Amino acid sequence: MPAERNLPSPEAEEIVGLARSLAREELAPRAAAAEEDAAFPRDVFRRLGALGFLGMPYAEELGGSGQPYEVYLQALEEIAAVWASVAVGVSVHVMSCWPLATRGTEEQRGRWLAEMLAGELLGGYCLSEAEAGSDPAAMRTRAVRAGEGEGAGWSVTGSKAWVTHGGEADFYTLFARTSEDRGGGISCFLVPGDAPGLSTRPPERKMGLTGSTTATLDHDSVPLEAGRLIGGEGEGLAIALAALDSGRLGIAAVATGLAQGSLDAAVAYAKERHTFGRPIIDHQGLGFLLADMAAAVEAARAVTLEAARRRDRGLPFSRQASIAKLVATDAAMKVTTDAVQVLGGFGYTKEFPVERHMREAKVMQIFEGTNQIQRLVIARHLARTGRGEGQR
Repeated sequence: MPAERNLPSPEAEEIVGLARSLAREELAPRAAAAEEDAAFPRDVFRRLGALGFLGMPYAEELGGSGQPYEVYLQALEEIAAVWASVAVGVSVHVMSCWPLATRGTEEQRGRWLAEMLAGELLGGYCLSEAEAGSDPAAMRTRAVRAGEGEGAGWSVTGSKAWVTHGGEADFYTLFARTSEDRGGGISCFLVPGDAPGLSTRPPERKMGLTGSTTATLDHDSVPLEAGRLIGGEGEGLAIALAALDSGRLGIAAVATGLAQGSLDAAVAYAKERHTFGRPIIDHQGLGFLLADMAAAVEAARAVTLEAARRRDRGLPFSRQASIAKLVATDAAMKVTTDAVQVLGGFGYTKEFPVERHMREAKVMQIFEGTNQIQRLVIARHLARTGRGEGQR
C-alpha cells in the first residue's frame, strides 16, 4: 500500500505522484537485474533530470524546480521504495550542487549550475578520506597555488575515499586543505570529471547498493583554474558541514522509502500466505510485528518531515537533521530485517526484494556521518543550548 501523505499543495501531489508512477513503472522492473549486475544506471539520472527531480529543491531562477524540501524528500522516498541506489544518487547529486548554488558567484552559477540541476552533469561529493571519515578536519588532500596573484589557479594532490558516482560523475565538489589551520584551512572546489591527473580506483565491492558506484579518486597534481574555488579560501569546512545537514535529510528520506518498500512487500505477502486456514497477517504474532514495522516507518517519516519543514521556514535544523538521519536509518535496518522474517525462507532468497533491502539498509547507518556521529552532534547541541535549538 502506498504511503499516506499530507502534501502542501495540488502541485506537490502531482510531483510526488509522478515520482511514484515513474518508480513503479520504469524503475522497479529494472532494479533487481541492475543491482545483480552492479550496472550504473546513468540513463535513469538523465531521465530524472529531464523531469526536474535532480533540481527539485533549488530556486527556479537558478534552473531548479523551486520545491520545498518537504516535497523533494517525499518524492525521493517514492524512488527509494523501489530502487535505493538511484535514490541515494539523487540525494548525493543534490548535495553536490549545494555549495555552488549557495556560495558560488553569479558568474560561477551562470557557467555551470543550470546543467547540473537539469541532470546533464551528474555530481559527486569528495569529502571523506581513508584517514578522515568522521573527522573531515583531518583531511590531507591539498590544494596549492599554481602561480602568483589573484588569477592564479590551483594544483590538487591527494585521495578521496567512498565517493558516490566515483568515476561516473561529470563533476565533483571537492574539499581540500589550503593551509595548516585545522578548521579554517579547508577550501571548496568544483572539479571536472575529466580533469587531467584525476584517476579512479576500481569500485568498492559492497554488500548492497551495488548499482551505485563507490570508488576512491586519486588527484595527481590536478590543475584547477582560479574560478573553480567555491566560496572564500578557508571556508570549505563550514560549507561541507552545512551541505551535510541537508544531505542527511536526503538519506533519512531514502531510508524511510526503503523501509516503506519492505513494509509494503511484507504486508502483501502476509495477506496472500495462508497457514492454519487463514492469512498469516491474521495471526497475532505476525500482525503485531507488522504493526511495529508500520509504526517505525511512520515515525521515521514524521521526524524527517519535521526537520524538512524547519529548513523550509529558514529555522535552524542541524540537530533535527541528525535526529532524522539517526531515527530513519535505524528504523530502516529494523524494518527490513523484520520484513525478511515475515517472508520466512522466501525472505532469504532473491525472489523477493526484501533481502536486497536488508543489505541496502545497513549502509544507511554509516554514510553521511555514522549514527554514532549523529548522537555526538545531537548531544553537543543539547550541551550548547541546554534545551536544544528547537526550544529556544
